[in-house]
Amino acid sequence: MPNQHRRTFAAPRWIYFLLFTLSGFSGLIYESIWSHYLKLFLGHAAYAQSLVLIIFMGGLAGGSFIASRLGTRWRRPILAYALVEGVIGILALLFHDSFVAMTEYFYVSLLPGVGSPQAAAILMWAAAAALIIPQSVLLGMTFPLLSGGLIRRHTKGPGRTLAMLYFTNSIGGALGVLASGFWLIELVGLPGTLRIAGLMNVALGAIVAALVLAEPVRPPAPVATTMRRASRTGRVLLVAAFITGLASFIYEVAWIRMLSLVLGSATHSFELMLSAFLAGLAFGGLWIRGHVDGLAVPLRFAANVQIVMGLLAALSVIVFSLSFGGMSVLYQLVPHTDDGYRWFMLGSHGIALAVMFPTTFVAGMTLPLFTHVLMREGTGEAAIGRIYAANTVGGIAGVLFAMHVGLPLLGLKFTIGVGALLDVGLGAALLMLLPRADRRLPLLRNAVPALLIVVAVMVTINISKEVLTSGVYRSGAVDAPLGAEVVYYQDGKTATVSVRRDAPPGGQAIATNGKADASVQLNAGLPPTSDEATMVMLAALPVAYKPDLRTAAVIGLGSGLSTHVLLAAPGLSQVDTIEIEPAMVAGARLFGERVHRAFDDPRSHIRVEDAKAFFAQRRQQYDVIVSEPSNPWVSGVAGLFSTEFYGRVRTYLADDGLLVQWIHYYEFNDDLVVSILKALGPHFRDYAVYSIGYGDGIIVASTAKMLPSPDFQRIFSGPMGDEVRRVGYRASFDIALAQIGTRETLAELVNRSAAPANSDYYPYVDLHAVRARFKGEEAVSFMR
Repeated sequence: MPNQHRRTFAAPRWIYFLLFTLSGFSGLIYESIWSHYLKLFLGHAAYAQSLVLIIFMGGLAGGSFIASRLGTRWRRPILAYALVEGVIGILALLFHDSFVAMTEYFYVSLLPGVGSPQAAAILMWAAAAALIIPQSVLLGMTFPLLSGGLIRRHTKGPGRTLAMLYFTNSIGGALGVLASGFWLIELVGLPGTLRIAGLMNVALGAIVAALVLAEPVRPPAPVATTMRRASRTGRVLLVAAFITGLASFIYEVAWIRMLSLVLGSATHSFELMLSAFLAGLAFGGLWIRGHVDGLAVPLRFAANVQIVMGLLAALSVIVFSLSFGGMSVLYQLVPHTDDGYRWFMLGSHGIALAVMFPTTFVAGMTLPLFTHVLMREGTGEAAIGRIYAANTVGGIAGVLFAMHVGLPLLGLKFTIGVGALLDVGLGAALLMLLPRADRRLPLLRNAVPALLIVVAVMVTINISKEVLTSGVYRSGAVDAPLGAEVVYYQDGKTATVSVRRDAPPGGQAIATNGKADASVQLNAGLPPTSDEATMVMLAALPVAYKPDLRTAAVIGLGSGLSTHVLLAAPGLSQVDTIEIEPAMVAGARLFGERVHRAFDDPRSHIRVEDAKAFFAQRRQQYDVIVSEPSNPWVSGVAGLFSTEFYGRVRTYLADDGLLVQWIHYYEFNDDLVVSILKALGPHFRDYAVYSIGYGDGIIVASTAKMLPSPDFQRIFSGPMGDEVRRVGYRASFDIALAQIGTRETLAELVNRSAAPANSDYYPYVDLHAVRARFKGEEAVSFMR
């Protein structure tokens, strides 16, 4: 009797649904944290996010396909699922050490021997892929294995089981993204967050194994014998799953770029967008759960779902156009305090949901629906893995198309339009599979009007470039200054780059995702902009400290003015300027004669590459490296202010070389500046800190024991002297007054702060800089 009782025990489905929620929670922690790690390696958040997305989905596709082939042969697929969860957790526990070892090998041993930037990029992307493919494949196996096992146990209503698993996994993922970004990383850093997720997977595997070993063995559900019909339907639905995946991820990439213009391109903004996307998928799966098993003609319903999805995607462009006004109201409504920041993040999430949720809600119905139709046609459990594999392969194609074709060539709106047309076209094609009498009315009533609306939206909705580049998330202002004009706009591969010319004529600024990176006055008869002093002095100060300057590198092109001024130094033989976004180079050319040496001087070499890979590949030691990236609250940029970066860049400087680091005091605070100084301190033996203009600073750091005494008089001769005097420095005394202090004199201030050294793996600046920006804080100790 005891044995008989043991064999009849079966855990209720809700326990598995709950556990699969936790599986989704940890799975999206991996996707989020992998993006953090890989942007440290690949050099830009957009590249890292797209690569993680592609490999993550590629692994899911591979895992789903493997499970579709093998799962039906296993007597206990849920036990296999438990094993997979355990292995996922073990790999997560090993990830950090593997990443550190791999990057060290690349930077120290492999890249220096690579002959071309293209080969280096291929090797880096291949290595990054190798790191996350094993876990991604295993994650792809989880859904087919668990759903197949549960369907064997609960043969009635398989559609409800599939939809509920889809909902629980997706909603767990949405929560996991938010928990990692807003809580876990700050609490335990990137390594600790991965380990928590890994331990969750190991525990999940153990719990599920214990549950399933107490259950009876269930054979696979019988497969119908109508194989010819099932095969035809299967091919159609596999193609449909591919196309809907293609369209959905075209939307995701375009929406994330769109919303970066509204919410900003900070790390937290990306996490809010991703969670909004997943929430829509989750609740769409939840809705279809209550309807899928009762559909009289599931194929007709699936066709109409695709049509509605394309229609809603096109209408999301209208919602996006209104979101700038919504952000303006939100920015002005909430107080700029810690409590207000929480409301600001909540409101930002609401804007992301308004743009994404309607379309993704409908998208969340498609996979459970397609899988259910295919299973009803006689394919059995194998349908689950095949549908999900086809969908994720389509998603990969969607990411690649949006990143490399849609955004650069078509722009944001028409990239969305391509996805919408794909969905509407797919819906019409599915309707054509119905009997003639059943398809005419839906085609005329649904597909044709939806197509006309999509085309109308694409033709009539035009958002001005001035609004798109307003940077509303920083100022609350949507309208451009009177007389301002956007003279260059390009949706590049990593960012949207624009150049705005202001009134009076001549003032010009280059911006990424609406955030101005550099402004220059082109009219020599008018006063310089506030940015010019910083860019000029970044180039001039190292000349004052190092009279024998011969070689220099500049990280970040901006307007090109720093490179232009640096090339005015006597005796300089080489300047390499490293810029990761090609559209930034094209935009900087519009500053014309004001920066002409950056583009025309034979000593100037502009390299469109990641800075870390560039330095590692060449292994050249420079006399000076000028680091002039974007603000560190921009996702991925804080990695250029970390102790790991300073330790590595130190090796690319000559024995008495200088690092010249731009820093800002506006929209920042003392602890953030100190965190950067603490990161720099262990790698540079001495430094001096300057305050330039209002709110900008420059750190001059030396690899030698002490900084040499600067000869400021040297920078007042020739073309460089003209630039220095133009921005307000008339004599050596003026520059000496701008020095705040040195490593020795600032030691008490640095040591008194509780802020930790900024690290790639414990990213203090990345997590706190956006809050300081929102609150309008200032690093008052340094500004004074």
